[in-house]
Amino acid sequence: MTLTQLEIFVAVAERRGFTLAAAQLKISQSAVSHAIKALEQEWGVELVLRHQGQIELTDIGARLLQRVQPMLGLADAIRQEASDARSMKLGTLRIGSFGPTSSQRLLPRILAHYRQLYPGIEIHVSEGPDRQVIEWLLDREVDVGFVTLPESQFDTWPLIEDQMVALLPLAHPLATHESVTLEDLCCDPFVLTEAGSSELVSRLFAAAKLKPRIRYRTSQLMSTLAAVTRGDGVTIVAESSLPEDGGERYVVKALNPTVKRQVGIAVLDRTQSTAAAQAFYKLAEKLFAQS
Repeated sequence: MTLTQLEIFVAVAERRGFTLAAAQLKISQSAVSHAIKALEQEWGVELVLRHQGQIELTDIGARLLQRVQPMLGLADAIRQEASDARSMKLGTLRIGSFGPTSSQRLLPRILAHYRQLYPGIEIHVSEGPDRQVIEWLLDREVDVGFVTLPESQFDTWPLIEDQMVALLPLAHPLATHESVTLEDLCCDPFVLTEAGSSELVSRLFAAAKLKPRIRYRTSQLMSTLAAVTRGDGVTIVAESSLPEDGGERYVVKALNPTVKRQVGIAVLDRTQSTAAAQAFYKLAEKLFAQS
């Protein structure tokens, strides 16, 4: 059994024919037939049924196809990693990012240096809520992701630490207080943003055995800020996610007790990271260690 034979088997299954598979792989039809026959002899099972030029997988052929496809995916990953390790001139890096903290404050600085060092690496950035980035990492849909720490299921590197703060409308009765408590924030309608540390905010209330009166669930931080500005509710966000020009539209208050938040980079398994991913998290760690 060789990778070439497995690739031919998958092509035959996908194209449902020897001729079409041969055209796709740019080899002769006899080479395709020989490869399928060799696999059938080695495994001792019939993989395909042939009916007047039509090809159909047997039941065992269909089951084995499900085993073979991930093997070829792993082989492609190995080839990609070898190519990356040889030169870092070509390759792809998939990044998962959440909220303004990572997408606007951390990622641009890292990418500016990364692109200078590795201009041939193609970069894809996917943005979603913090829990979505975790799912992407677990499903291997991204190579690296920004996460709120700790995250014990990943290999991680801390980058920055900030604090969670409360946002209040300008005319709110607590606007003159030095700080506010979680209990204070349960008296008003609450705006929960899904764009950033929504999981952290939910855990804070749960740990305190409190339940905020959630009126809005927003997908964008700007929607959250707009709701607070209108006086529709209060919220909790990360301080580093706030725009620099928002001080005249709402009031920012420290939480009592203070709640720190640490943001870092995560990979599913550093021993299996591609060279492009390794270069990214090493650069990020170096940049923010100097901050």
